[in-house]
Amino acid sequence: MNIADQEALSIRAVERETGISKDVLRKWESRYGFPAPLRDAQGERSYPADQVDRLRLIKRLMDTGLRPSRIVAESAENLHALILAKPPVEATASIARMRDLTLEMLRHEDPAGLRRRLQREMLSRGVESFVQDVITPLNHAVGESWARGGIDIHEEHVYTEVVQGLLRDVVAQLADTRARPRVLLTTLPEEEHGIGLLMVAALLSLRGAYCVSLGTQTPVQDIAQAAPAYNANVVALSFSIAYPHRRIAPALAELRQRLDEETELWAGGAGCARVSVALPGVRLCPGMRETLDALDAWRVAKAEPAA
Repeated sequence: MNIADQEALSIRAVERETGISKDVLRKWESRYGFPAPLRDAQGERSYPADQVDRLRLIKRLMDTGLRPSRIVAESAENLHALILAKPPVEATASIARMRDLTLEMLRHEDPAGLRRRLQREMLSRGVESFVQDVITPLNHAVGESWARGGIDIHEEHVYTEVVQGLLRDVVAQLADTRARPRVLLTTLPEEEHGIGLLMVAALLSLRGAYCVSLGTQTPVQDIAQAAPAYNANVVALSFSIAYPHRRIAPALAELRQRLDEETELWAGGAGCARVSVALPGVRLCPGMRETLDALDAWRVAKAEPAA
């Protein structure tokens, strides 16, 4: 297959995005026949997007304790099925150790050490696994610890700032103003939680979208004005479980009316799981998987290639 036939990433980019080293990628290619990179005129390897997605799944499963010999040759469908299965004890233990270490560093007022540890974890796992398999349970653990009095509010705030700083760096490094869709992200007034917004921005950027964040607590009229100003194809809002759920549907309906009909409106976060009414023109994405599905659907509808 000619390398010009589809979008592809260099071996260095694949190493960065999946956390799988170049040497390991070459070894798997020889031993298992996967990945199967394209080659340019100089013989340099490039990896199509579908292979990169499959490698991300493989890395997530390896992080739960499965051996490469068990999973590298599996189809993407089988890999998804394995991920949906109950994780092995090793994975639970690994996250438990990370949770305990995070809480200990917060209690000892060591934000620099926490950032270094989380950064190493991200480099080891790759961005997607880091966001979905590490930050998601850590957010829950830190919130629970604060609620029980295990950590003080200022320590919870330090955790938030450290994680948001890491995720902002990821989004900045992946930013490409030529990428599509262009996604405008924010929250509504009274929604102060911004970690979820940055988690989504990191995963969308990793999948080749261009993300612009307005931060948190943006009024509906300001969002509607910002969307055309930034040529947004999508406006994405985040609602935490703490947001008053009765206000979600009316706010989304108002924003939908104010946006151009060609601009998609996505609403994500745990708060959206409590929306029980139909909202024409609004895509509800209570989980990360649904958000990535929305991205894929947008590209199919617009006949845009995956990044």
